[in-house]
Amino acid sequence: MTATSTSAAPATPFPRFDVEGQVALVTGAARGLGRAVVLALAHAGADVALGLRDVGADAGLVAEVEALGRQVLPLQLDVSDLAQVRAGVDAVVERFGRLDVLVANAGIAPGNRAEDVTEADFDATLGVNLKGTFFTAQAAGRAMIARGGGGRIVLMGSQAGAVALPGESVYCLTKAAVSHLAACLAVEWGDRGITVNCVAPTFIRTPGTQAALADPAFEADVVERIAGLHRIGDPVDVAGAVLYLCSPAASLVTGHTLLVDGGWTAR
Repeated sequence: MTATSTSAAPATPFPRFDVEGQVALVTGAARGLGRAVVLALAHAGADVALGLRDVGADAGLVAEVEALGRQVLPLQLDVSDLAQVRAGVDAVVERFGRLDVLVANAGIAPGNRAEDVTEADFDATLGVNLKGTFFTAQAAGRAMIARGGGGRIVLMGSQAGAVALPGESVYCLTKAAVSHLAACLAVEWGDRGITVNCVAPTFIRTPGTQAALADPAFEADVVERIAGLHRIGDPVDVAGAVLYLCSPAASLVTGHTLLVDGGWTAR
């Protein structure tokens, strides 16, 4: 099957915001932002491989993608296990013949004040958010280069990479590094026709933020800090940004961190 380069310049004078006929891999796919991204890509025309920490717990996502008329491949893919990362990317290429899009979404955010962070906390957070992200991007990049180049890679960062959040020092440093990693990979792989960008959301209503946002005082403080729009985001807000960066409309955008923060960092 001949691949269509997702980094080629638009063939018409009008921008295209679809990913029709592309093959995408999304890590951390089972819930929250990952789930929203999977469904957005499938709705826009992509077949999707689901990177799941537990392949037996997709929470109905496989059926939802199939209901959109797209092919879906669930994968056991814990990004802290590099053997699973490499095997997962190989499985995508074996099943579909290529990999056009990677969304490296998997991440963890254990909160702990800096004076209480343990070595185990530190290693676990870097192991998923930074090491896992890098080697997932590496495996996808190798697959894209091997088939002749062209592709889209989107790394999931956070506004925490641009601002300081109390009790989140290790998480913040990993997300700052992910943002810079996108720039570094964009420069290295640009001549292969691969774009690499980072999407950096604010607080979004997901299972991972549910407990924190259940505190009315905390939620009110977050809403106040989201200075432009004064609302907490939904997963679809982030999925829209990811879809744009994966689409032909973003063919000249690379090395960029797109903040989806409602104006938090503009204050």
